[in-house]
Amino acid sequence: MEVEDDFGEARDVLDPERLVQCPYNKHHRIRACRFPYHLVKCRKSYPQVAKELATCPFNARHLVPQADLRDHISNCRDKRPVEEDIVSESSDFQRRQMNTVSAWQAPPCEEDWDRESSEKLTSLFVQGVVNCGINSSLEHKNCLPPGLRAPKSIPHAVLEKAVSNVCAALTL
Repeated sequence: MEVEDDFGEARDVLDPERLVQCPYNKHHRIRACRFPYHLVKCRKSYPQVAKELATCPFNARHLVPQADLRDHISNCRDKRPVEEDIVSESSDFQRRQMNTVSAWQAPPCEEDWDRESSEKLTSLFVQGVVNCGINSSLEHKNCLPPGLRAPKSIPHAVLEKAVSNVCAALTL
């Protein structure tokens, strides 16, 4: 691809030996392969000029006056490849999403919550006691090791009973 560079010479854009004009000092002509390094050096050497220049969002080698940045962005030749990449990435993402969604199938469900809830209505949970049958008539089997037993009362009920006994003793 041939383009006319800043000096009116027709050169290949990808040619690393083509000369590029420095945006900080118009008398500097730098080979394209050394241009990024030169920009860093000149930015330090010319801080006043650097404050007036803006960097193109599509190519960091493009430094233009801040007032001309909008015009440069709309006409930048490096804008098209970036936009094409964005469009192709978004279409690839959408295509993958469609394939993923269409390929997914729900796993077979063997649960029946209605049946399970009706079976468990007669089943009461007590710590340390196992209900021997799902629909049995409250036959309980103690599964704790010998020497241990399930509590006969709930702790807060024991506390309330103790408080009421103390209150009754005080009223006598």
